[in-house]
Amino acid sequence: MSLGFFTILAAQFFSSLADNALLFGAIALLREQQAPSWQTPVLQQSFVVAFIVLAPFVGPFADALPKGRVMFVSNAVKIAGCLGMLMGVPPLLAYAVVGVGGAMYSPAKYGILTEYFPPEKLVWANGWLEGLTVAAIILGAIIGGLLIGDRVGAEAARLLAGLPFNFGIDTVAEFAIAAMLGFYALAALFNLYIPRLPIDHKLPSRSLGFILKDFLHCFVQLWKDPLGQVSLAVTALFWGAGATLRLIVLMWAAAALHLGLEQATQLTAVVAVGIGFGAAWAGKAVPLEHSVRVLPVGIAMGLVVSAMAWVSDWRVALPMLALIGAMGGYFVVPMNALLQHRGHTLMGAGHSIALQNFNENLSILLMLGLYALMIKVELSANAIVVVFGLIVAGSMAVLTKLHGHDQD
Repeated sequence: MSLGFFTILAAQFFSSLADNALLFGAIALLREQQAPSWQTPVLQQSFVVAFIVLAPFVGPFADALPKGRVMFVSNAVKIAGCLGMLMGVPPLLAYAVVGVGGAMYSPAKYGILTEYFPPEKLVWANGWLEGLTVAAIILGAIIGGLLIGDRVGAEAARLLAGLPFNFGIDTVAEFAIAAMLGFYALAALFNLYIPRLPIDHKLPSRSLGFILKDFLHCFVQLWKDPLGQVSLAVTALFWGAGATLRLIVLMWAAAALHLGLEQATQLTAVVAVGIGFGAAWAGKAVPLEHSVRVLPVGIAMGLVVSAMAWVSDWRVALPMLALIGAMGGYFVVPMNALLQHRGHTLMGAGHSIALQNFNENLSILLMLGLYALMIKVELSANAIVVVFGLIVAGSMAVLTKLHGHDQD
């Protein structure tokens, strides 16, 4: 654990913490403005769209400059989005600006690992990064909830409203969003001290036509590479399933466990804790040259998800959800490391991570659409859980059959 890697981790932690807490502030802002209820789910979609639309551009951008500078610029864009919310820009538009910063940030935060560490250290480094990101997700949800709640947020907003110089911050949502400015600024400060590394795979041309052609070439190249193909497919499946599972757990907890929204939300945090433990274990136990051996764990995870349909006691649900998270963390970390290694070898880490984001967010949109379709045809909560788990298990079984021996 060198000082440089600690700086990278600290920058990622505070930026991810702000990302996750800001969502609560933005939702609270919509409610204060009495926006239509349909705008709440669209808020998350406005964040995701940038990862798809900007994928051809953020990869070359991340590889054309030192990664620390890219992360600094990305946090500056996120700060601009927060300021926009505070200055009256519509929340959907302002949060989309934050999504642009997130799309720029991701290729740099993962790509720098391949430049900073040798291949044999990538799984270990990814274990640290994913574990800390999960911690930021959990802590961000806690802090976000407090900042928009009656005990902390409402009291702080009341005190600010009584000050002569409060910069117009006098509501709970505005206070929460302003607090996130501080976290983004702290992340940007750490970005300034990230070690400068040699620029990798800089594009020979910056024309729009060349960038789009280069993105398509890299897309085909990575999907044709056997190890690139399996790592792209697994990570896309994991994040698509993870985003959908979060909503499924909320619905299933209400129907099967008779829990309210607050308690159901805590169950999703249990999954995140499990992911952190699984990621940490994979970082110690799985070498890069044997990454594909973790694929059967994904099959088991899908089957355990389906088995949730037969659970009706929260005391059984807690360890089961933690196990699902641990298995997910265990198989996705080696796949992340493998994708970074293959991408760095074939086209540059920034390019490959941008491609990963493109595929992951397409997967999120597709799986959320499938979930919405299952609701529309009025499947029961237990039926949705079973179908969803079998889709994950079946997909991982196909990938295991196709690529289980790629590294023999």
